[in-house]
Amino acid sequence: MTQHTPFSARRLFCATAASILLLLLLTTDGLAKKAAPDEFNADRNELISLMLSQQLPAQHFSHEPLDDKLSRKAFDLYLRQLDPRKRFLLQADVKQLNAFATHIDDELSRGKVVLADAGMTLLNDRISQVAKFIDPILDQGFDFDNKEYLEVEPKKIEFAENAEKLKERWRLSLKMQVLDSYFDLLETKGKQQPDLLKNIHPKNHPTELKEAVKKVRESTRRALNRLEQQSRQDHYDRYFDAVARSLDPHSDYMPPTSKEDFDIQMSGSLEGIGALLREDDGLIKVIRIIPGSAAEKQGQLQAEDTILAVAEKNGEPVDISEMRIREAVSLIRGTKGTEVRLTVQKPDGLKRIIPIIRDVVQIEETYVKSTVVKNGKTAIGYLRIPSFYRDFAAQSNGKETRNVSDDTMAELVKLKKQKISGLILDLRNNGGGALTDAVQISGLFLPGGPVVQVKDSQGGIRVLEDEDTDVAYSGPLIVLVNQFSASASEILAAALQDYGRAFIVGGEHTHGKGTVQAMMDMNKNLPLLHLQKYDDLGALKLTIQKFYRVNGGSTQYKGVEPDLVVPSMFDYLESGEKYMDYSLPWDQVDRVDYSKWRGDRFSTDQVRLAGKQWVDNNAAFQKIKEETQKAKIRAKQTNVAVFLDGMWKDREEVKATRKEAKAAGLLQEDGDDGATPGEEKKLDEQVATDPFIQVALFLMKESRTGGRVVGGTP
Repeated sequence: MTQHTPFSARRLFCATAASILLLLLLTTDGLAKKAAPDEFNADRNELISLMLSQQLPAQHFSHEPLDDKLSRKAFDLYLRQLDPRKRFLLQADVKQLNAFATHIDDELSRGKVVLADAGMTLLNDRISQVAKFIDPILDQGFDFDNKEYLEVEPKKIEFAENAEKLKERWRLSLKMQVLDSYFDLLETKGKQQPDLLKNIHPKNHPTELKEAVKKVRESTRRALNRLEQQSRQDHYDRYFDAVARSLDPHSDYMPPTSKEDFDIQMSGSLEGIGALLREDDGLIKVIRIIPGSAAEKQGQLQAEDTILAVAEKNGEPVDISEMRIREAVSLIRGTKGTEVRLTVQKPDGLKRIIPIIRDVVQIEETYVKSTVVKNGKTAIGYLRIPSFYRDFAAQSNGKETRNVSDDTMAELVKLKKQKISGLILDLRNNGGGALTDAVQISGLFLPGGPVVQVKDSQGGIRVLEDEDTDVAYSGPLIVLVNQFSASASEILAAALQDYGRAFIVGGEHTHGKGTVQAMMDMNKNLPLLHLQKYDDLGALKLTIQKFYRVNGGSTQYKGVEPDLVVPSMFDYLESGEKYMDYSLPWDQVDRVDYSKWRGDRFSTDQVRLAGKQWVDNNAAFQKIKEETQKAKIRAKQTNVAVFLDGMWKDREEVKATRKEAKAAGLLQEDGDDGATPGEEKKLDEQVATDPFIQVALFLMKESRTGGRVVGGTP
């Protein structure tokens, strides 16, 4: 029988601060690492293999055995990172590698890895072969009027059948790149010489075409040279990482030189753009934008964007596809005040150049903020929590630091002094943070009681409670969420929803990250002989716990489903835990005893109906639905034109779409033409123009006047 152990928020904070640190892995430096080994050491990699074979099934939450089934999943991930866009390997190569698909478990158990070497050899041979294609293809030139198409979604194509088919795939790719570069040159020069754009055919602009071919030749050579320089250890590291990720998407093997590969945060003293990045099938994707960062202020880079190339202002873009994340980040970082230009592909396939001025994170912008909005004769409070921040390291050293719980309480006090009659709590884009604060902030709106259940890998369940019966704010409460509300923010939203304390407004679901990860230093607990013999072995990040709501349902996979679902610009995105490879499933445990909120609360069904009617008739939400539908169609159109008129038409349609989105206030001004992007809006301006906040204000007013807030005694 499962045992439930109650924990108060205070005792949790004092007694388990070390375990809470596990939730901060996205924003902490983690383990200190020694220098990477200079040369490949077979014995060292044998030791890592043996340790993985033992540690992964023993320590991971699922306790999934390292067998043929897990080997097949690991092989799938390995192959996708080896040649993610299917630009090198042939079907015969993949067939050879497939022989290892169910033997990864055996390789690790014996400490004798064969697949990583086999994959490296085949890939390097094909890279050399492709390198010989490039000059002949570019020298021969292209028929730009010939209507050809290229499928750019790797999931929709097979590996090339033979070398001729592979060469043809590269010919189309190079033709597309040359046209793209040619159009960029024409448009740049056309700003000063508009006549250039009257007839865009390359035969009328031989100088620009020659320059475009040169750019593509040089960038392709650089990219291939970079791939050929990957070391044997690089291949082994990615093999080990594929094995770890076969258990779930948040488990990783982190080699010493790739500590930055773990959701890199370019903020603080590091002068960059302020984004969390990850490698995803050979591409660099944005996970989250850091509050107060240069990227947030600029406004155009968003979660789920793919960064294709990086350039200094007026410099040549460097293709970073299939580049290791630490190399990509070294290009993105730079001196404060300098401009980096990112070539980005949006999830709907649109490409754009985003200029960002490098800077450190503006700390003040990361803190809780609030304002008061006049809603007729009443005042409604608006409170935004960008993350659940808390500096455990500083606190352990006796330093006084700010934390999100204290800051939220302070803002509530200020709002109550202004006689607010309702509160909008904004958790959108809040990626989580300290579990302690999710519990404590829940307690600001509830009179004590259980908040979340935490289940460990042995089946034991702790119930984390708020023991403080005081309620800081007891009036009507609406919570805003979206697909990027994750982890601790989902715990808070779920608790307020389960108690009937708040009405939740957002997209179809939150992110669905209901798991806890721990860092395991592989250098610890080794015999002294091994410690002296080998360089740093790296670290494992493993999922070890899972969150459950007080009603028994997990926040994992499904996330939190809002009471009122409203259109969002993110609706077309396949974003969230349910879309990630091998994510842990939703399940449930026994509910815990808790008493529903008896104070002011919304009549959920009536408010949902009123909100739906308002949204259906609101121009801003209708425009969002329209733009989202267009984006959904574009995202599915992956068989792209590779000829002059077709590609130019696509570019013109993209411009028109962006112009419409800007006019509707759904897209910030950009700096593609060298202009300075629009300044970040002040909080009051954001509130006044944000349709999510506007529907919340309507619900507050409508519920009061329409009798849809039920009174009571908290």
